[in-house]
Amino acid sequence: ARSIHELSSRHDRSLINVHCAALSETLLESELFGHEKGAFTGADHLAKGRFELAHGGTIFLDEIGEINQETQVKLLRVLQEGEFMRVGGTEPIKVDVRVICATNRDLKKAVKEGRFREDLYYRLNVIQIQLPPLRERPGDIEDLVNHYVKQLGGPFKRVSAEAMASLVRYNWPGNVRELRNMVERMVVLSLKEELGVEDLPDEIKDYSPNIENNP
Repeated sequence: ARSIHELSSRHDRSLINVHCAALSETLLESELFGHEKGAFTGADHLAKGRFELAHGGTIFLDEIGEINQETQVKLLRVLQEGEFMRVGGTEPIKVDVRVICATNRDLKKAVKEGRFREDLYYRLNVIQIQLPPLRERPGDIEDLVNHYVKQLGGPFKRVSAEAMASLVRYNWPGNVRELRNMVERMVVLSLKEELGVEDLPDEIKDYSPNIENNP
């Protein structure tokens, strides 16, 4: 999402991230669309929502499959009409926002089961990018490891060839998040400039890509 935003004509405007699964149903609506003063208990001031803050830029809705039916209806209106109302508001607010969504759920299945609106699914599914799990793209692992080592450990940290081979061989069930956490662990616990096999946990050092370990 960040790469799409930064390489687009909207790169000089805001990229707003929303983790939909991390917010309760009541909080999510207020977070997305904002609220007027007095809209509910504790709303002692006007608050702009994420869509309003993303005007002219991009909003990234992570875990879009977790939003409830009521919020789905309001999101559909934003996509179709380019407008919404704050919680407790009476005047529509126009916005120009690129919407990028991500999910690890099967939304087609969710539509058939009645958990996700079909009209919203097709409105969102304009351009679909399928990102395979990390185990299916081992060629990316070395670049990712070097990026995170530089980001987390500075220019003097590096990974030995033997350790890198172990990292590439591992199947990464937690995908990129697991990889980043592993690099952070190695950087924090090792005082050496070169991170070696001895800095890896046993499950990576001893991993063998056979049927039992990689069902």
